[in-house]
Amino acid sequence: MNLFSIKDKVVLITGGCGVLGGSISEYLLKEGATVVLLDYKEDLIEKTVTKFKAISEHVDGLFCNVTDEENLQKVSDTIIEKYGRIDILLNAAGGNMPGATIGPTQTIFDVNIDHFKKVVDLNLFGSILPSIVFGKEMAKKKKGVILNVSSMTAERAITRVVGYSASKAAIDNFTKWMSVELALKFGDGLRVNAIAPGFFIGNQNRDLLIDKETGNYTDRGNTIIQNTPMRRFGDADELNGAVHYLCSDASKFVSGIVVPIDGGFSAFSGV
Repeated sequence: MNLFSIKDKVVLITGGCGVLGGSISEYLLKEGATVVLLDYKEDLIEKTVTKFKAISEHVDGLFCNVTDEENLQKVSDTIIEKYGRIDILLNAAGGNMPGATIGPTQTIFDVNIDHFKKVVDLNLFGSILPSIVFGKEMAKKKKGVILNVSSMTAERAITRVVGYSASKAAIDNFTKWMSVELALKFGDGLRVNAIAPGFFIGNQNRDLLIDKETGNYTDRGNTIIQNTPMRRFGDADELNGAVHYLCSDASKFVSGIVVPIDGGFSAFSGV
């Protein structure tokens, strides 16, 4: 028996067409999983599914609004009708908004509360709602894996990104809470964990970390590098090993943990 096999597992990935979600989706397809990309950009879903068809025929894509419970239920019904089960849910949808980020010349008193609420809605409830809707199907079979995406901003006071930080800190707590709830009520076949990526350059944070004109790191980018013992940003594919482990039976007695994937950032004191 191969403890790490995820062949033929039905995997749902919210934000599956994004940078990190897309990279994980591609990897899991190569490992033999059936991957359903859930995203809110219909044109991007079609484009990504077409691209991934070159890797595996076992890829699908559905429009999904992770903050809309009614839409999530329709998606769940469609998936169950087609595949009969949900083995793994990866909650990779998330993001930030300018008003929930404190600018260099601003203070917390300048935060846009509406933007703050929207960021919490997307990052926190955008993981809670899928976990409830899709997790209900897992609970019926008493087997399944939910994997959330936390962040280094959850456990450290990373300046400026107050809305994002607050929502990801709540993800850590929800991950632990949900893991306990499912195991106690539905048995040891249900597991909930999270990964906490360090700093990866993506579309949403590129301008914060890299100067558009020079291509060099910004002051913020340099500060992060100086506090990362490996002295570099992460590559998206460096999440794949931890994701694979947490999705497979190799981690069948692992639940309620948050795994840092951060080049040592969370371990470093700065001195």
